[in-house]
Amino acid sequence: MLGAVAAAGVTALTLAACGGGTASSGSDESGTQGASDEDPSDSIKVIVFGGIGAEGVLADNARTSVTAAEASVASVNEAGGILDRKLEIEVIDDTADPTVAVTKLQEALSKGDEIVASMNSGPSTITDATLPALSESGIISFGIGPTADSADPEVYPYNFDLSPTPEDYVRGFLPAMEENGYASAAIIHGSSAYSEAFSGMIDDVFSESGYEVVGSQGFDNDALDMTPQLDSLRSKDPEVLIMDAYGAPTTYVLEGIEKLGWDVPILANTSVAASPAISLDPPTGLLGTDAVENLNIQILVSTAQDAENDALVEAVDFMAEIGDLPSTLINGLNYDAMWLLKAAAEDAGSLDPDAIAESLIKPEVQETAATVMISQYNFNAESHAANSDPSEFMFVAPGPVANGQFEQ
Repeated sequence: MLGAVAAAGVTALTLAACGGGTASSGSDESGTQGASDEDPSDSIKVIVFGGIGAEGVLADNARTSVTAAEASVASVNEAGGILDRKLEIEVIDDTADPTVAVTKLQEALSKGDEIVASMNSGPSTITDATLPALSESGIISFGIGPTADSADPEVYPYNFDLSPTPEDYVRGFLPAMEENGYASAAIIHGSSAYSEAFSGMIDDVFSESGYEVVGSQGFDNDALDMTPQLDSLRSKDPEVLIMDAYGAPTTYVLEGIEKLGWDVPILANTSVAASPAISLDPPTGLLGTDAVENLNIQILVSTAQDAENDALVEAVDFMAEIGDLPSTLINGLNYDAMWLLKAAAEDAGSLDPDAIAESLIKPEVQETAATVMISQYNFNAESHAANSDPSEFMFVAPGPVANGQFEQ
């Protein structure tokens, strides 16, 4: 992964009214842009949490997510703001530490400024730590690190998850299964809570959709050799292998398959897609080697370059102009947040959180919101999850990544 992007404390950034002239997101210094031509008291204050002071992959993910949030503000401001008011964003470096996130949130709240909306960059521990105070303060929140109850409007009526659910991702496999004519599958997966949930969901959704799951094998995320589990699955003779792994285990699983000489098609989840090994050349990665010859990876449609999608091209340009995108745009969902807020606030004619929350669950508001990372969110009265349609996903062969997108 790319090196960590360091930033200290709380960086206040106000993005320019026309979206241009923004300071680098990687700056260690506080700066203001955005509502500079307006009375600051008239601006709409939003915040974004991100572990940009963390290390390694957490910092890379956070930097991409924060850049997307800043670009969301810049693009909405260029479009006239919300209810004729410009947006002002404050970046809160939580260092991916829940305690730090809560402390800095309380500091932000104690300033007395009215915070209308919040975004976060994950992980889910940050969501868990900050949602109670955000909800109690009546702040509309958008998150990319869902938790067990973050999408439950009975618990958090003002929170809306931008990230697809595990079930959304799994249902995104079904068109690929049908298109390729696969009838049976085996699963290899890691030991994290997400990996276990993914495996269980694959088993449930595939079985109810008429596909046979012939075997499932987990591996310890610290293991260096997965060939015993893979050999066990090979003996079941599946037509396709469903793969979950992240980081170094991605390499070990693919090398294990190659070592066994197992010529099996592989459909891998977004965790594999976010692993550097599949987008980097040797010796750092596996791109172009036999190990990835049978591999196809699941990504959001927006994570693939598409020169004909003007709105997506514009969004990526906004992000690239504002800051670094060291990880894939699966971490760029915050770009959609302020467009959702704009559509809902203008439908409600108000910044009242109850009115905005009510508008966000209207299908017509979701249809008119100019979102691009996910073309349409499907929030409803029972679930504030993204509830993404399978058409939001696609499978691609491994390839290089530029500005958070796989080159096509």
